[in-house]
Amino acid sequence: MECTVRWTEGMTFLAETGSGHVVAMDGAPEGGGRNIAPRPMEIVLLGTGGCTAYDVMVILKKSGQDVTACEVKLDSERAETDPKVFTRIRMHFKLRGRGLKPKLVEQAIRLSHDKYCSASIMLGKTAEITTGFEIAEEQAGS
Repeated sequence: MECTVRWTEGMTFLAETGSGHVVAMDGAPEGGGRNIAPRPMEIVLLGTGGCTAYDVMVILKKSGQDVTACEVKLDSERAETDPKVFTRIRMHFKLRGRGLKPKLVEQAIRLSHDKYCSASIMLGKTAEITTGFEIAEEQAGS
């Protein structure tokens, strides 16, 4: 995996991934940024959410679960002094589907957290990561 990050102006940077995608990043106005793109640490957090949501969906689909929606909300706390690492991350999954089994959902989240999600496992070295979930039954005709 590789990427290139280029400064453009102010505190704005463009990153190009090895797969050919471009992501903008910017700093807060008090740090010289213009607030026109996510902060780099926000991207770390959203990448973690994407990594674990991907794992959960793969595991649930392989388990034969009929998932129609998956959302994970992450909130975090960071150290007050440099380096301002994540110290706490809470992940709350909202799943919708037909006949989803809570035990399988819980197992999928645990497997992602403990075995598959590189991002959350890495962040778990500095942050206490907790998870929770809720399931909504998909209504017929929806």
